[in-house]
Amino acid sequence: MPAPAAPPEDDPLVPFLAAVQLADSAFPSGRYAFSHGLESFVQAGAMTAGSGTHGLWSLLTDQLEHGIATADGIALAWAHRAVSRAPSPDRYDEQLALDADLRLTSVKLGREGRDASARAGRGMLGTVVGSFAGPALTAYAALVSTGTAPGNGAVVTGILTAELGVPRRHAVATELYAFAAGWLGAAVRLGVADHRVAQCVLHRCGPVIDRAVHGACRGGLDDMSSSTPLADVMSMRHEQAGLRMFMS
Repeated sequence: MPAPAAPPEDDPLVPFLAAVQLADSAFPSGRYAFSHGLESFVQAGAMTAGSGTHGLWSLLTDQLEHGIATADGIALAWAHRAVSRAPSPDRYDEQLALDADLRLTSVKLGREGRDASARAGRGMLGTVVGSFAGPALTAYAALVSTGTAPGNGAVVTGILTAELGVPRRHAVATELYAFAAGWLGAAVRLGVADHRVAQCVLHRCGPVIDRAVHGACRGGLDDMSSSTPLADVMSMRHEQAGLRMFMS
């Protein structure tokens, strides 16, 4: 029986493994501390253990398609372009990355959402700068440290994944997957899903993420938007909650 053909040499695994590492819930970006408004849904009785996979899937995919993909996804794609289109990483388009960062902050209506996004970005910078960040992200970290740039997590991820050779579509998919996995992790800790249900919902999100990534990569900076009014209201209510497990 002939030996199986060797994988093509022009299909390196290193960028893929980098994307897997960044999407891992164990990566110390602080995402585990965010429920993205889900805790308020649970406290209000709008999401319960009886909501089932469809209830969880509907709420999650609404946020993915109309909030995360159209805001964080587009910002990430343009931050990625700021590096991938440059003649070299140390000559990246700083203004383009900054524009994406500032616009992303402007479309996040709730304070907790803005703070969570910036906190995730700073958490990533604290982990990768000085270890495996390249010259572009190291330079951008200086803008964040001086307050010139908000340092949203999606923008930091966009710059970093471009430096690591992760293709743009895969980079956006990494962000959306990490959001979905983190959201479902919060659902498990809040008692509205067990691990099996969470994995079932995450798997069902595959086609939605695929479609959302396609739209995010085609969107312009002027297309950046967020239209998840109920989730925004719940996030704002979370700021006033007397008892909170999560930071958002």
